[in-house]
Amino acid sequence: MELGNNMRNDMIDIEVVYGLPNKQVLLSLPVPVGSTIEECIKLSAINKHFPEITLREAKVGIFSRLESLSTQVKQGDRIEIYRPLIADPKEMRKLRAAKMGKK
Repeated sequence: MELGNNMRNDMIDIEVVYGLPNKQVLLSLPVPVGSTIEECIKLSAINKHFPEITLREAKVGIFSRLESLSTQVKQGDRIEIYRPLIADPKEMRKLRAAKMGKK
């Protein structure tokens, strides 16, 4: 189904995406108007591809902007589920700067 081709007025088309370095999945689906991010993720059944996703711990967003699970989605939104950071970016910058200073 292409985005925008949903003929029912009570449904909208959205996408749910998640990725690992070696596997990425983008799912397109119709959802009821007024659905939240959490509801859309559950309806997408993306956890069948990535059972390690824990919604209460995961950060989520729409088009690279952090949102809460209770945010209502709009036609064409792309819901993104973000992986946890392996290392604190600020600490990594400090370590790189320290290494550069020792050369």
